Amino acid sequence: MQKIAFLGLGRMGAPMARRLLGAGHPLTVWNRTAAKAAPLAAEGASAADSPAGAVRDADVVITMLTGPEALAAVADAAAPALRPRTHWIDMSTVGPAAVQGLAARLGPEVTLVDAPVMGSTDRAGTGGLRILAGGGADGVAEVLGRLGEVVRTGPPGTGAALKLVLNAAAVGGVALVAESLRLADALGLDDTLARGALADGPLAGAVARSFAEGAHFGTALAVKDLALATGTARLPALQAVLEQYRTAGVPDADISAAAAQIRTGSNV
Repeated sequence: MQKIAFLGLGRMGAPMARRLLGAGHPLTVWNRTAAKAAPLAAEGASAADSPAGAVRDADVVITMLTGPEALAAVADAAAPALRPRTHWIDMSTVGPAAVQGLAARLGPEVTLVDAPVMGSTDRAGTGGLRILAGGGADGVAEVLGRLGEVVRTGPPGTGAALKLVLNAAAVGGVALVAESLRLADALGLDDTLARGALADGPLAGAVARSFAEGAHFGTALAVKDLALATGTARLPALQAVLEQYRTAGVPDADISAAAAQIRTGSNV
């Protein structure tokens, strides 16, 4: 089986890496905070002390990092140690410009796949993610298939681009649900009635995500994704949504906590 180096063991990365380990892949892991690698090391993975040490013998490198700056730093550290014909799968949400930057750092002898995911922590360890794969994914189809349903999006960068579009819609929808319920509160409507009516309408998915339990998409990550989106095109409505999340005051909490702040107006 392909030897995998997994870099980034946060709330999403750790369960994804654990799933690949459970499938029998030889796995080396690295995380900036080394203690986060300890549980996987106890289960049979090898823990590296640097990105270069992690990727040195890898057939496949997977990155699941917080943003473009973290990805660039890890790539700069790891690239000199890569073997020719290595596949690098970036599953972070970083936008197409960062994917282009990563390709330049890795060079032509490395096959880059941008494969960000839809789905939260509740799906990361069960193979239930939706993977938006841009670029030449044929050589890593089995690895990606272990993690979820693979949607081929086209040439390199298109997976990252589609992820921005979908995240903007999802995060924006949650904020709209919060403000709609704030309006319902102001009008004196019963909460169960208002929430149920919204759940039966076009915002059904956003209503479900606004009150989701067992999922985690940090508000700070939502801010990062919306900033990437609004920096790409003129998006006045999403710019307003971005400011709502920025002022929610709960950067480490799930976006449902930010929605609660938006609903009550306590973030204003």
